[in-house]
Amino acid sequence: MIRRPASVPAPDTESSPLSPSRREFLTGAGATGLAATASSLPFTAADAKALPADGTPEQIHLTWGDDPASTVVISWASPAQAVNPRVQLHRPSGSVVVHAVQRTYTDGLNGQTVFTYHAKLDGLKAGSTFNYAVTADNDRSRARPFSATFQTAPRDRAAFRWTSYGDLATPVSSWVLSSPQSRYAVEAVERFKPLFHLLNGDLCYANLNPSAQPSVWADFGRNVQVSAAQRPWMPCPGNHEIEFGNGVQGFDAYLTRYSLPNNGTAFPGLWYRFQIGSAVFISLSADDVIYQDSGAFVAGPAPLQPAPSTGNAAIPPGTSLYIHGYSRGAQTQWLEATLSAAASDDSVDWIIVQMHQDALSSSKNGNGSDKGIRESWLPLFDRYGVDLVLCGHDHDYERSWPVRGCNHHVGQDIATGMTVDTCQPRPVITQEPGDGQFDTTHGTIHLILGGGGTSAPLDAYGVNPSTGRSQAKVITKANRPVPGAVAGTFAKPGADAVEEAIWSARRDTLTGYGIAVFDLDPGSAHGKTSITVHYYHAPGADQAPTSNYELFETVILAKNRR
Repeated sequence: MIRRPASVPAPDTESSPLSPSRREFLTGAGATGLAATASSLPFTAADAKALPADGTPEQIHLTWGDDPASTVVISWASPAQAVNPRVQLHRPSGSVVVHAVQRTYTDGLNGQTVFTYHAKLDGLKAGSTFNYAVTADNDRSRARPFSATFQTAPRDRAAFRWTSYGDLATPVSSWVLSSPQSRYAVEAVERFKPLFHLLNGDLCYANLNPSAQPSVWADFGRNVQVSAAQRPWMPCPGNHEIEFGNGVQGFDAYLTRYSLPNNGTAFPGLWYRFQIGSAVFISLSADDVIYQDSGAFVAGPAPLQPAPSTGNAAIPPGTSLYIHGYSRGAQTQWLEATLSAAASDDSVDWIIVQMHQDALSSSKNGNGSDKGIRESWLPLFDRYGVDLVLCGHDHDYERSWPVRGCNHHVGQDIATGMTVDTCQPRPVITQEPGDGQFDTTHGTIHLILGGGGTSAPLDAYGVNPSTGRSQAKVITKANRPVPGAVAGTFAKPGADAVEEAIWSARRDTLTGYGIAVFDLDPGSAHGKTSITVHYYHAPGADQAPTSNYELFETVILAKNRR
């Protein structure tokens, strides 16, 4: 068992995300779509006892700036507009005050205005530890403001650790798809003490709780603060970050809360890159290229009624926010330019991609693989030598063999049995290497890490009933809403094709929950560099939340240093 370190503070009874609150008495929507909900939030007895809204910082989290060795952004929210929000940064030469920039949005469904703040700390010394405090003039804790420490990234080639999972949710189990396991997942990050954490989409599932989206986000932010206030958490958007009424693509809640490296396009914050040592990390927004219609959706039979204060019209049953192709190719162009630059840079040994949805997943009860990613991005991963792809979306763990290229016209349409082109990824090997090390110059390894903390683990995998071999569902076309079994309701079909999952190397059938820990060794000149992956899962967490994370497997990637 990995024990909780003494450095992780126990939540107090007043602010604990596990303690009862007015948020826990709100009724959410069904997991298959957004049902009709109350147009305004109910008043409860807790409101009478609540402190007046003020500028007290909460939901504090860090992200990297464009250069992780010298820039960190501290972000937070407050119950009401903060007066003179700021960070006091303690340096060896003395303290400095950095004033924060305010960002707000008004939720398009319940009309609540959310206030967030972002303080960019520049000119920091690489590989150093800093102390900071966050406050405002109307911070009720101003006498003893929130404080924590963080570490900047090393400069040049150096060893470092990061962790990753997706699909976290919140510990407030009354929210749809939330589970107390989410709290243990956050604490697990702190036990491994990485330099940073990659959060692979579907952060909190606020869009499945439409009358209370900002409250779900707030519970998520309070939970992750245990770790994210001490080390950067670098997210990518998932389908459940897409919310009705919150921007053209539905990402306003996500973009207001996170300050992320600049991508130089008209879509800031939705994709980005950063480099630490000899590794380039690329974060993508896969909803732009996937065929699956998986964003916000009204199942019916009643329309979704926004609060009257928003001025927004009711959203009819059968409506979905489908954003396939929203960047009109801008993201893919940016990706190719970014990969080309990394591949030609002699200081870069490793290219790691994170995105939410999956190109290689054989989940039986989840979403499966998406041909859109295979068509748009896998050829670029091949061309420029991407080493590792980290995803979520399906709530389980799966590792692929290294893949390069694809086989055409080997899939089968589920409805007709006809042959269909799924662009089946082609493994370059199908057995563990003799020396125990995968050379990723020959192929890209994909990991499904969707077991953060959601209440819906899906750790069951497809099998071809005729052959007994691994089988994967593949989405090859848009699964737009269709009439449901009950009049006035709608549903979205699942995957339309299947293929032999010849690329699947390892699957965890014991539990859907886990965390991946990555240790990069830069090696020495003219030698090898490696990334050791330890995947820890949480046996028993499918039945009852547990803090017990145990080693499931170890995988080593190694290749010659450039």
